[in-house]
Amino acid sequence: MSNSTVDNIQMVDVVGQYQHIKQEVDEAVLNVISTAKFINGPAVKKFEHHLAEYLGVQYVIGCANGTDALQIALMACDLKPGDEVIVPSFTYVATAEVIALLRLKPVMIDVDSNTFNTTVEFIQSHITPKTKAIVPVHLYGQSCDMESIMDLAKKHNLFVIEDNAQAIGADYTFSDGRIQKTGTIGHIGCTSFYPSKNLGCYGDGGAIFTNDEDLANKIRMIANHGQSKRYYHSLIGVNSRLDSIQAAVLDIKLKHLDQYAMARQQVAAAYDKAFTTIDALQIPTRSTFSTHVFHQYTLRVKNRKRNELKDYLAEKGIPSMIYYPVPLYEQEAFKPFYKGEKLSNTEQLSQEVISLPIHTEMEDEILKYIIKCVCLFFEG
Repeated sequence: MSNSTVDNIQMVDVVGQYQHIKQEVDEAVLNVISTAKFINGPAVKKFEHHLAEYLGVQYVIGCANGTDALQIALMACDLKPGDEVIVPSFTYVATAEVIALLRLKPVMIDVDSNTFNTTVEFIQSHITPKTKAIVPVHLYGQSCDMESIMDLAKKHNLFVIEDNAQAIGADYTFSDGRIQKTGTIGHIGCTSFYPSKNLGCYGDGGAIFTNDEDLANKIRMIANHGQSKRYYHSLIGVNSRLDSIQAAVLDIKLKHLDQYAMARQQVAAAYDKAFTTIDALQIPTRSTFSTHVFHQYTLRVKNRKRNELKDYLAEKGIPSMIYYPVPLYEQEAFKPFYKGEKLSNTEQLSQEVISLPIHTEMEDEILKYIIKCVCLFFEG
């Protein structure tokens, strides 16, 4: 394998993906510029409509980024300072950050050590009279068990806000055979269009989904300074908008989203085949009720050599990432909410997980090289 090819290995190949849709994207972007409809223009409305159709949801509201999406969703639920919101401890900081920012209390719970997602059992044991909402995170590309979570939420009259930033396009199958897209099952769903996401723009962007008309109207108002009519402000809101150029890019990429998922799944299948016989590795577990769109391909390294593997791969020109090396409750920012409870699965995963390159443009030569290097490390 040539050195030039090694030098080009990336976790996500956004540039390579762009080359395949360059003409469509360039035309769409130039069209927005020529019309000068940069804010809430026709491109935004068009994308929101197409995304709603794809997801099978009634309402999609674009916003500036995924973190804003979570914050606006929580604001729409009319929670009061001190109300408790249950959130997994093994996730990106944004999920819990917005809870604390709104003077709510993030209650961090453990996750399943195989799927990396939280479960109804962990949620149930942390519900108190102050609990008002649950934020399940569909980590790495597959769904939490939303049917059981929604049943529990209904029993306790709790809001459910899905953090769907890593699993857009994934399908959840209910026990009666019904299928819904992740992000459309809870009261509100949120996603990020950060460039490295499965559906990513060329800057920042996010969106909020719901089937509730009243919530949708409220979310739109909150995202636009609390107004439904210009200069008439009914609510305290924020300024969070998906700009038209990003919407135009996303509308092009949305048409390819299922194809992108298939490409990622093919890479994951090749990794699985190569690594399943390595005792020190645990390949990603697939839930029976969810498809997996592989935002990340995340292994567990069970022989305490995760960091050594990462260093070895770096020496071979192969990037890797650790999502997430420190449990949320051990972060300095969240110490005020820490009760001293160690969450065993989260602790273990923080020491074991490593994510390998996976994207839509993975060349066979590079894929084989990555596999070869991982296998050689464990043979040594």
